[in-house]
Amino acid sequence: MKSPFDLTGRSAIVTGASTGLGRGMTCALAAAGADILLVDHVASEDSARDVQKLGRRAVIFESDLMKPESVAAVTEAALAAFGKIDILVNNAGIIRRAPAIEFTERDWDDVMSLNAKAVFFLAQAAARDMVKRKRGKIINVASLLAFQGGIIVPSYAASKGAVAQVTKALANEWAPLGICVNAIAPGYMATNNTRALRDDPVRSQAILARIPAGRWGSPEDLGGAAVFLASPASDYVTGHVLVVDGGWLAR
Repeated sequence: MKSPFDLTGRSAIVTGASTGLGRGMTCALAAAGADILLVDHVASEDSARDVQKLGRRAVIFESDLMKPESVAAVTEAALAAFGKIDILVNNAGIIRRAPAIEFTERDWDDVMSLNAKAVFFLAQAAARDMVKRKRGKIINVASLLAFQGGIIVPSYAASKGAVAQVTKALANEWAPLGICVNAIAPGYMATNNTRALRDDPVRSQAILARIPAGRWGSPEDLGGAAVFLASPASDYVTGHVLVVDGGWLAR
């Protein structure tokens, strides 16, 4: 009997695939059987090698998703490589830290452009192919800051709130078309984006004290959630924001 988590024969786009959470989810999807288009502003060579070691196809595509023309180029590259788009993981994102009273318009616009605007328009572009087969899985990466305000990251909090809400909006429209749209909200993960927090002993200890699991999360911790939401196992799950946070919100 075929596993409901099997992704054999499926093709996926993962943005922000070169490091961190994107690399962790890429490896998990490939281990489940998916071929991957690895999208990032730098070449995702290490991630590609991980995918190939698992016996799956890896296609590297360098793209600056803050440029509007990049969205069409990404989906065109996926269709050229695989002939179809089964899965989209909207993971690429940035964070800028500064007190709200000092926050610049440039930092606001950059974060919103990549974290929110690109998420919507890449989902739109992928859905145009998915609807032809009445099947597709879109996974947006939100954050705990879809639920909380955070500290000195106003544009990041706004962008991740937008990700959670656009996930629900698209799920409402596209469920009748066979497309499931969900989000993963990671907790405090050991990635480049959280290095400043982890290097601050006071802030790091305060964060760890609230996490029931007692540790920072790792990119691999998102693998199971990504495979679930990409696979037939979640065919009746849509519009959901799945929190992977070691228990942070429970406390």
